[in-house]
Amino acid sequence: MIENQKIRPAQVIGPLGEPLTLETLPPPSTTRWVVRRKAEVVAAVNGGLLSVDEVCERYGLTVEEFAGWQRAVDRSGMPGLRVTRIQHYKSLYERQQKY
Repeated sequence: MIENQKIRPAQVIGPLGEPLTLETLPPPSTTRWVVRRKAEVVAAVNGGLLSVDEVCERYGLTVEEFAGWQRAVDRSGMPGLRVTRIQHYKSLYERQQKY
């Protein structure tokens, strides 16, 4: 029954410990996705501020792209979101899964 209710928090805690609201999230026109902005959007979804569908529509992302951000944060935290380090963190994660 609770999952059908549209109760949302007014704010969530961002990746750097700051409060995030809909107004403080990156603007919908964002085209340059730095690590901090990606992490803020992931934190907003994880905290219930926005749904995955709303984020994808708002920012023009695919579900797969956003899911990749979530996986990167879950596995390696904010450093995992760095585009230049994706392969490094991916191979590190795969090695950890073997043992």
